[in-house]
Amino acid sequence: MPTISPPKQERVSLTPVHENDAEELVALRIEAMRDSLMQIDRFDPDRARARFLSGFCPERTRHIDTDGKRVGFVVVQPQADTLLLDHLYIRPGSQGRHIGSLVLARIIEEANSQGLPVRVGALRGSDSNRFYLRHGFTLVGQQEFDNYYLRPCGEAHE
Repeated sequence: MPTISPPKQERVSLTPVHENDAEELVALRIEAMRDSLMQIDRFDPDRARARFLSGFCPERTRHIDTDGKRVGFVVVQPQADTLLLDHLYIRPGSQGRHIGSLVLARIIEEANSQGLPVRVGALRGSDSNRFYLRHGFTLVGQQEFDNYYLRPCGEAHE
């Protein structure tokens, strides 16, 4: 009888981003968002690029690396009463390996250590909505294209 091995545990590290990484991050964001935006007929690479670059802050941005490969990035913005998870993107070819869950667990730990809830927005219809609900976020608002979620401080992460 063949044995079944458990899925490989990814080694995920978050590393600093520099100003000159902006174009690489824009390309990754566009790659990760393409399908979701096309489903709602809102895919516009020029708009996506301009929108990201207008708020780009290297000090708040970290690369997501697994075993020496850059597979995504995360942006966390401290606010007065929450941590805003502004961006969390994983390259499509690296999705489904629990990398996003590992990164999100770290962000939640950071928020808990600061006594803050985590706030996030997700494109309506995107798979990311199920992802955030699975990780203890609650829907707190909606706009035309986005859903907004909040995860209270101190709750255990699955």
